Amino acid sequence: DSDAEIAVEIDPRALNIESMATLGRVGVNRASLGLQDLDPRVQKAVNRVQSLANTQVVATVLRRAGVGALNIDLMYGLPHQTVAGVLATIDAVQVLSPERVCLFGYAHVPWMKRHQRLIDEAALPGPEDRFAQYMAAAERLQQAGYVWIGLDHFALPDDALAVALRERRLHRNFQGYTTDAASARLGFGPSAIGGLPQGFAQNSAAMPAYRTAVKAGHLPIQRGLALTEEDRLHAAVIEQLMCYLEVDLGVLCRRFGCGPDVFHDAVRSLEEPVADGLVDIDGATVRVTERGRPFVRTICAHFDRHLAPGAQRHAHAV
Repeated sequence: DSDAEIAVEIDPRALNIESMATLGRVGVNRASLGLQDLDPRVQKAVNRVQSLANTQVVATVLRRAGVGALNIDLMYGLPHQTVAGVLATIDAVQVLSPERVCLFGYAHVPWMKRHQRLIDEAALPGPEDRFAQYMAAAERLQQAGYVWIGLDHFALPDDALAVALRERRLHRNFQGYTTDAASARLGFGPSAIGGLPQGFAQNSAAMPAYRTAVKAGHLPIQRGLALTEEDRLHAAVIEQLMCYLEVDLGVLCRRFGCGPDVFHDAVRSLEEPVADGLVDIDGATVRVTERGRPFVRTICAHFDRHLAPGAQRHAHAV
C-alpha cells in the first residue's frame, strides 16, 4: 500500500547521515524524534544532553531523504521543569515544523526502572506544577495550529491523525494514537508487545533471556493475555473514550450482542467524576468534558475489568 504509514522512532543523538538516508530508501515516511526538553539543567538532570541544533540537522537530513513527516516527543514533569521552560521548548521546536507533537508526562517509577533512582526526587515538580505544565503546553500547541487529539497527541489539521479524528476512524493501541486499523501487530525485541485478534503477548524484557530463546529457535514470549468477547467489548469502550472523549454504550452493546446493563456498575462508579464536571452521562452515552480530558485515562479505568484498584503502584495519571 503506497499510502501506508511506515514510521520509526529515533534518538537524534545516535543516528548518522548514512543510516538516515537508508531509512528513506527502504520506504520509511514518518519519523518520531525524542527531544523531551531543551533546558540544559533539565537535560543534565535526566542525563539526556541534546541540542536543538543537532535535532534540526537530523530533521533536515530525514526530510531530504524522503522521510516527509516528523513527530517530536516532548515531556512535562521532568526534574527542574517549569511552565516557562516547557513553553520555551515548544516555541523553539517550531523551527522543525513537526507535523505532530506528542506530549508525555514523565513517569517516575524507580521501583520498576532502577536507573531512575539516580534522579533527585526533590527536583521533581509536584502534582499541581505537573498539571500546570501539561495544560499550558496543550494551550500553546493549539495556539500554534495543532489539533488536540485525545490525551497527549497534537497534529496539524491536514495530518493523517487529525483527519482520522474528524472522520472518526482513529484508533489507539499500546503504541498510542494511530490511523492503523490492523488487527495484528508483531513486536520485535526485548519487552516488545505484539497484538493479535486472540490476545496480546510480550517478549522477555531481559536481554539474556530474550537472546537465549531466539538462539534456541523459540519465541521469546514471557507472558500474554487471551482476550474474551467481554474483553473486546470493554476495550472498544475504552478506545472510544480515549479517541473521541465519548462513547455510546448502547451502540457498542448491540454490536457485541449484549445489553447495556453490562456496564451498570461502571456507570454508577462515575458519580464522583460527574459531580466534579469531568463526565456527562446522557442515557447510554458517556461523554468526557473538556475539563475532564486531562483525566480521561482515569475515567477509562472505570471500564477496565482487569484493573485491580490498589494492587500495584503506578505513576501519576496526569
